[in-house]
Amino acid sequence: MSTDLICVGAIAGAFGVAGEVRLKSFTAEPRAIAEYAPLSTEDGNRLFEVEISREIKNGFAARLSGVGSKEAADALRGTRLYAPRDRLPQLPDDEYYHADLIGVQVVDTGGAVLGHVKAVHNHGSSDLLELQLPGQSRTVLLPFTQALVPTVDLTAGRIVADPPDGLME
Repeated sequence: MSTDLICVGAIAGAFGVAGEVRLKSFTAEPRAIAEYAPLSTEDGNRLFEVEISREIKNGFAARLSGVGSKEAADALRGTRLYAPRDRLPQLPDDEYYHADLIGVQVVDTGGAVLGHVKAVHNHGSSDLLELQLPGQSRTVLLPFTQALVPTVDLTAGRIVADPPDGLME
């Protein structure tokens, strides 16, 4: 459930020819991503200091330490960047890091198992929990709202959901 590294951004490719990258921030305050540096790759093999140059469509143009050419920046396309949890702010009781929700069992209000959280998505308006249904290969997307997900108990490792009729069928 809990992890020491939290994904705070991703590299979308090169920006220009001087080694800058297109940086997508997943932090609540997008510019704060630079404050959590050095950021690492998931495997921890590379560390990057981050200097945001300017805001661009869908993110920032940024310089990463050790990246000095367009080719080096392009080679990092799709790389997710991680910060240690202890560098990130403490969250209020009703907010969660996506990493903490992955793998948590989801039950309905009667206690029946609906599945587990496979991923958390945000396509602009609000978060969606992608639930892996038990014994099935298909998943469903459940809006992560107070009305549909009234209880998140990470200590107990469960989420209580009240999905709309027909969603789980």
